[in-house]
Amino acid sequence: MSIPDEGYPLAAAVSPRLQVTETTDSTNADLVKAVAADPEQWPHLSLILTTDQRAGRGRLDRTWTAPPGTALAVSVLVRVDGLPVAARGWVPLVAGAAMTRAVRDQLRGTPHRVTVKWPNDVLLNGGKLSGILAEVVPGHPDAVVIGVGVNTRMSLADLPVETATSFAASGLEVDEDRLLAAFLTELDAQLTALLAAGGDAGAAGVAADIVALCSTVGSDVDVALPDGSHLVGRADGIDAEGRLVVVADGVPTPVAAGDVVHVR
Repeated sequence: MSIPDEGYPLAAAVSPRLQVTETTDSTNADLVKAVAADPEQWPHLSLILTTDQRAGRGRLDRTWTAPPGTALAVSVLVRVDGLPVAARGWVPLVAGAAMTRAVRDQLRGTPHRVTVKWPNDVLLNGGKLSGILAEVVPGHPDAVVIGVGVNTRMSLADLPVETATSFAASGLEVDEDRLLAAFLTELDAQLTALLAAGGDAGAAGVAADIVALCSTVGSDVDVALPDGSHLVGRADGIDAEGRLVVVADGVPTPVAAGDVVHVR
């Protein structure tokens, strides 16, 4: 499926600048470059989207590709002026929670279940539906580009790994415009709450909302850490900086970055 003729009117009502491109290597790279070149032209919640991304990037430098028309790739700019640096670790988590709520809105009246795996993978019935990558625009520390990939019409045969899923593979239709509008609305609301609370995610209610959506908290996990080691234990919670707290042999360890596997 190509870009719909009617465009994305619901999302455009939320975003001050919505740019659709037929195809690109990476919406994140495009938006980072555009904001760095002319920041005033890209206000908060501006975005670039496509249904044909050829060389997307995920967390931990993974590549992210999909057959044309089977996935939605969106990169949105958020302005975090006034948000303490120590609280900015919550931005990717907020994005994951916002997409989780947007997907949940699509599932109303169905038995399907959506959760978020720390820090921001969106899981549909336990399979990865959406991944998120946040990066700061070079030279503009208060400008963060959040890239989101959502498997929309990908068939079972096209799914990249066994642990992935899509709306179509789950027997579901998706309204991309409504999904995107809901994501933007939720993202802005949570960032606004975080800013109003001076970056205190607990006081803002952001931390509790994320924990309620997070299937990682309370699960046994195996975390592959950036140095190549593994931390195996129980995910006990999320700390004040947005880090996952894993308890192994009775010792709590905060994890800022890592590849989490839920151990069954």
